[in-house]
Amino acid sequence: MSTTTNDAAITSTSDREVHIERDFDAPLDRVWDAYSRIEQLSRWWGRGHVVDVERWEFRKGGHWRFVERDGDQSHGFEGRFREITPKERIVQSFEWDGMPAHISVDSTTFLDLGDGRTRVVTDSIFHTAEECAGMLASGMEGGLNDSYRALDALLADGR
Repeated sequence: MSTTTNDAAITSTSDREVHIERDFDAPLDRVWDAYSRIEQLSRWWGRGHVVDVERWEFRKGGHWRFVERDGDQSHGFEGRFREITPKERIVQSFEWDGMPAHISVDSTTFLDLGDGRTRVVTDSIFHTAEECAGMLASGMEGGLNDSYRALDALLADGR
């Protein structure tokens, strides 16, 4: 299986919204498992760094919390699942410890492109324009693309 190493397309659809699209050279089932199975998610989500899973309740209303560790630095993230439609959509809240109390709602859709490829589309809605701008200025784009490259490697590995 080949790997896609392109960056995600990240656009602002309004002053409070961010739209992200990324295609993966893997079938929908594999990409869904990489998002929904914690033993896979923890291997790519934190840019390929060590991810301590403090909580994982993959169900509507369930709570999740991860801490990404890179040397002396750590970054905590958490949220709650609002909707899960298997192999189609995940809606969750998202909070980064670096911007506490600034919670976005992320809606991620999985699209089967055929020919063993999948598109992942995430729309993030923030409470204010300032929160959206703060997240974009935080290095989110680089971190996201690093994580997607780690996901490419996981998908290419086939495990």
